[in-house]
Amino acid sequence: MPIPKEWKERLRRARDWVRTRVPFGLRTVLGLLLIVGGVFGFLPILGFWMIPLGLAVIAIDIDVLWKWLNGRH
Repeated sequence: MPIPKEWKERLRRARDWVRTRVPFGLRTVLGLLLIVGGVFGFLPILGFWMIPLGLAVIAIDIDVLWKWLNGRH
């Protein structure tokens, strides 16, 4: 199922905003914390949804991971 163009535009704007406003080291730490929190997905507040979000945050800085998440190898 293809992603609608309006969603792609919103994701692009969000990614650009994070790239300009959040420092590199903080993005990496935040991504790792989200992944670690996702491992405890069986707990009430934490959830498995945190793992792909953490990967997406880290992928902002790692081009190979970004292309893999977008399905372009």
